[in-house]
Amino acid sequence: MRTFEEIKSVLEAGLSIIDCDLKLENVKLVNVYSSQIYPSNIYIKGKRIVSIDPKAELNAKTILDCGGMYAVPGFIDGHMHFETTLLAPEALADVLVPHGTTTIMADLMEIANVAGIDGVKVLVDSIADLPYRTFIQVSSRVPTAPGLETTGGILGLAEVEEMLDWAESISLGELDPSKVLFIKEDYLKKIAGALQRRKIVNGHAIGRSGQDLNVYASAGMSDDHECVTYEHLLERVQLGMTVMLREGSTERNVEELIKGVIKHGLSHEHLIFCTDDKHAIDIREEGHINYNVNKAISLGMPSIQAIQMATLNSARHFRLEDEIGSITPGRLADILLVKDLTDITPVKVIYEGKVVADNGRLVVVSKHRNYPAWIKETIKLKSPVNANSFILPTQRQGTTTRVNVIRIYDDQIINEWDEEELTIVNGQILSNLEEDILKLAIVERYGKTGGVGIGFVKGFRLKEGALATSMSHDHHNIVCVGTNDEDMACAANAIHKLQGGMVVVKKGQVIGKMELPIGGLMSEKPAGIVLKELEEVNASARQLGCHLPSPFMTLCFISLPTVPKLGLTDLGLVDVHNHKLIDVEVKPGS
Repeated sequence: MRTFEEIKSVLEAGLSIIDCDLKLENVKLVNVYSSQIYPSNIYIKGKRIVSIDPKAELNAKTILDCGGMYAVPGFIDGHMHFETTLLAPEALADVLVPHGTTTIMADLMEIANVAGIDGVKVLVDSIADLPYRTFIQVSSRVPTAPGLETTGGILGLAEVEEMLDWAESISLGELDPSKVLFIKEDYLKKIAGALQRRKIVNGHAIGRSGQDLNVYASAGMSDDHECVTYEHLLERVQLGMTVMLREGSTERNVEELIKGVIKHGLSHEHLIFCTDDKHAIDIREEGHINYNVNKAISLGMPSIQAIQMATLNSARHFRLEDEIGSITPGRLADILLVKDLTDITPVKVIYEGKVVADNGRLVVVSKHRNYPAWIKETIKLKSPVNANSFILPTQRQGTTTRVNVIRIYDDQIINEWDEEELTIVNGQILSNLEEDILKLAIVERYGKTGGVGIGFVKGFRLKEGALATSMSHDHHNIVCVGTNDEDMACAANAIHKLQGGMVVVKKGQVIGKMELPIGGLMSEKPAGIVLKELEEVNASARQLGCHLPSPFMTLCFISLPTVPKLGLTDLGLVDVHNHKLIDVEVKPGS
């Protein structure tokens, strides 16, 4: 935040007592406060903006002729997880910053589920001195579903309150309705701790409406990033909640929501953007928050409104408008220079007064750190895993049985709860490849229980082999899907050998792999190498018949016990709405 020295130097530069450091000459200033665009010059001293007065004539050590380009505030991601980009924070700069994102709000719940507060501290140590700014949304639910999953780490009330006092913390991270509607006091104390510190509380209210949503909001929930329909968006705005319009790798919500906003003439004042979970390869190919902005503009939203959602609206929501979110005097000089406001592709990205990206390339060095050995040794199997580990015995008599099945969507993390009839042979329930009903398993990987949760899933369209990854929200045990038990066992053991990552197995052989050693979630390699490895492992998945847009992102969300309608953990199948374990087989008469 602003120091005495900064205040004094900015004043002295504005009064021509000392020179400014940089003048951005001949820009079209996008003023998000007045919703105007007009010719001006921007003067910068150190990290901060001195003046945007078109008539000001101040001295500057460096003058950059912007040739009439638009000057847009740096974009803000309202909610994301480092871990699902697959990149360490320093490597992420290579793909994030050239697209114009200069501030992110990161919930580090994934590493926290693996390694607790010590794991969080490892990542926080990595975010200093990067060419983008990170604020921490303090993880509120580690584990996400106590009693329904096994995790490596726990964040209790004491750890959460310690983290809320960190300078980097900006809010209490996403909290799902089960923690509020069932009046779980530890979570309510976490909410109170955040509000007493004048920090907001992030929501996660997928599928909730009516009185349930009213009660949930009354606890002090500030926002929700889980809207998939306009009706749910409107209901949250009516209750005083900000809605984050999300566009990740598998959660594609911007188009549906923006169409509704435009059709019904709803104000954009309480709308902001986020990515939540987006693989680095999708950031490289599509963009980051600029993709959300461009998508909204292409659907008919005025450019200035879409930009406000990515800048000022987000800054106001997080109570940071005095620091970021606009190009105005005293604010941090995060500025994008762009040629076209209908397709925002930054020519230059300026972060805290310095050019950090030029024509799509990072022009500053993000030093890669050496991560401690212990955070790269988190995969521990208590019991050997073999084909027998994935046998699912029936509790029924006869040759067939009805089972609960998770049916996935190609472009959403929500799923449907189907019932299907499967064959019983020698007392075991078998998959049905012809109907695309495959076996799904979660293998506990913290060396605590050795448990294996087994269920069925529809939508992967695998013809042979198996896929596995050590990223499975939010507990991050090993998740695998396959056409046969032998390949599933091979895949799970390959993840153990890698100490985290993604694998593709065919006929007992690993045909594709990607190492993710940091907590079993992230690579420590540079972005270019990681992107190439991800392309290769996705291509290997396609060899098995899986043509989902992001097969491993889809796989890692199946296990989530807080996103309707079904989840799977190492303890078994989860009825998300009722927050309880259920049998795979459908009870007779139900």
